[in-house]
Amino acid sequence: MSEHPLSSESAARPSILARFKNLLDVVLRATCVTLFALLVVLVTWQVFTRLVLSNPSIWSEEAARYVFIWLSLIGISIATGEKADVAIDYFVQKAPLAAQRVLEIVAYLTTLTFALLVMVWGGWLNAAQNMHQLNPVLPITAGVLYLAVPVSGVLLTFYLVYHLIRTLSPGYTGVEHIAAEDGVEL
Repeated sequence: MSEHPLSSESAARPSILARFKNLLDVVLRATCVTLFALLVVLVTWQVFTRLVLSNPSIWSEEAARYVFIWLSLIGISIATGEKADVAIDYFVQKAPLAAQRVLEIVAYLTTLTFALLVMVWGGWLNAAQNMHQLNPVLPITAGVLYLAVPVSGVLLTFYLVYHLIRTLSPGYTGVEHIAAEDGVEL
């Protein structure tokens, strides 16, 4: 006889999807910390060359712009994964559990549609179209900058699907509790 997927033994053991999410969270946080440190170094160098050397570094300003865009979009993905993104849950939390589930499903599906169509598909087309456009200051193309959008879209898609699965699971406890439950079996 098979064990119920949300029993005490299986609930203590995270699913493969939950373990992948945890690994992705660690990798993305480390990436953001690294990008932020690089951004600080680039901006500090820019200020130093402008104010101390009176010869502003052109490449560091452009590189800081690229790093900032990548950092921002990956950070949005992390926030979505942690359910720390902007949401107005006050009225949703006041609704009955079934209504909370429906509202969350609609929100996830709407956001998922945007992420897939605009960010992944549209972002990929834009990045591919600009992959040969040379940057006059850096040895990388504009397409590399634009790749931040589809990469972030893929990350958002994963996190949205993850949260959608959790919302559809029998162990759903409502909008305010789902982010804190790391042990729910998917």
